[in-house]
Amino acid sequence: MNFTISREERRILLADARESIVSRLEGREPQYQEAEAGEYPALKAPCGAFVTLHKMEAGGKGGLRGCIGRMTASLPLLKTVRAMAREAAFGDPRFPPLRRGEAEQCRIEISALSPMSACPDPRQVKVGVHGLYLIRGSRAGVLLPQVPVEQGWNLDQYLDYICVKAGLPAGSCDAPDAVLYTFTAAVFGEE
Repeated sequence: MNFTISREERRILLADARESIVSRLEGREPQYQEAEAGEYPALKAPCGAFVTLHKMEAGGKGGLRGCIGRMTASLPLLKTVRAMAREAAFGDPRFPPLRRGEAEQCRIEISALSPMSACPDPRQVKVGVHGLYLIRGSRAGVLLPQVPVEQGWNLDQYLDYICVKAGLPAGSCDAPDAVLYTFTAAVFGEE
């Protein structure tokens, strides 16, 4: 990333993400930390971001409950995170909208993205460092850098899965008409 996100900036982003979700569930206007946020440069920088919700289960393990993001954004990081938190909770087509009482069971994770770089050689991808964005024809897919680590994938599995995620056959990232991008992310979440 071209900037760092301080501990206090992370705290504000996580608090505002949660407020975005809870205020909608309670049917009220969000009460964000506007006054504090102006003091922190990372919160003002335009930045793509993903917000992931993990529904915590017995034993402390969390299953995916929603994940939505923008690869790039013209909005400041703070506003992008607020919007993506609501989308992850209420607009992820893979899940029904979050219900009252469920928010307390969910842990929020934020991935603030670096700008994307074209990757002409997929073998240069570093597992656990690079996120992937693959485009081929009208198909596209994205995987955040933490996904292959969480799944225990090696490079070949990671490259195959980005193809599958885009709705393409494994190995499609090597096709002459495929465009692969890499990016990094500052990833942090609620404890």
